[in-house]
Amino acid sequence: MSTDAILPLTRLRLIGAPTDIGASMRGASLGPEALRVAGLPEALSHLGLQVHDAGNVHGPANPWLPPVDGHRHLAESLAWNQAVFDAVSAALRDGDLPMLLGGDHSLAIGSIGAVAAHCRRQGKQLRVIWLDAHADFNTSDITPSGNIHGMPVAVLCGHGPASLLKLAGAWGDGADAGPPALSAEHIRLIGVRSVDPLERRFVHAQGLEVFDMRHLDEHGMRAVMQQALMGVDERTHLHLSFDVDYLDPDIAPGVGTPVRGGPSYREAQLCMEMIADTGRLASMDVVELNPARDVQNRTAELVVDLVESLFGKSTLMRWRP
Repeated sequence: MSTDAILPLTRLRLIGAPTDIGASMRGASLGPEALRVAGLPEALSHLGLQVHDAGNVHGPANPWLPPVDGHRHLAESLAWNQAVFDAVSAALRDGDLPMLLGGDHSLAIGSIGAVAAHCRRQGKQLRVIWLDAHADFNTSDITPSGNIHGMPVAVLCGHGPASLLKLAGAWGDGADAGPPALSAEHIRLIGVRSVDPLERRFVHAQGLEVFDMRHLDEHGMRAVMQQALMGVDERTHLHLSFDVDYLDPDIAPGVGTPVRGGPSYREAQLCMEMIADTGRLASMDVVELNPARDVQNRTAELVVDLVESLFGKSTLMRWRP
């Protein structure tokens, strides 16, 4: 097995965000430490990367309250996302590759919001690969729960409360509003297999490119990733947002919202290896790991294994120029 990194020497900054403020159940706040216990910093250093663990950002405690006007914990979610936005922005300014360790997936609002702002400044085109069992495209009008971890894609595409939209990139109000962080052509959703009924209609209306599990079953991971990565080149900033519930719960039980029928271990490895092959990965999130539902930290160890593949570890012996 080759463990040589295929990317040029990269400075990687780990940013923990220990909160489950946007989630449907408690436990994702334990995710960053579980990944550290599973040896994530050491595994990446072994691949030749310069790894700086910046510790955790901080925010308010989870009050565990019912939704107000269709959102649970909106003020607290804004505070956590602002902290993530600032930390990711600082890493990008310093030339580091930021890896957000969540925490729940609502944190991608701050993370990808910072990446989108960076891309605007640098004149880069942004491509987001969103690995998830869920579409995360709910709004306050259609959400069945009010949980903000079911809304980040919608917010990043310009649909959501004004406070989060402003953070994610849609500055101002009305005619003065700037563009959202993402548009449909920027993002590819892969592995989706659980979508709320009204959310499904909204996804179709917005023209998002979704490779659901039926598409993956019919065409295979290789074809899906080739299509999802089409057009990625030297002008592209590639961001990966990896929700651990993307994986089949038979191999990754430690998540808050498991959905049967996800990618297998080998399919997930191929997905990561093909992202690595582009050489364009420049930022990422690892979210929704819930150690409270895991078995002896098995899911965290699997995630570390998959993240290693993103940075060059390969299960195949192949020539690399």
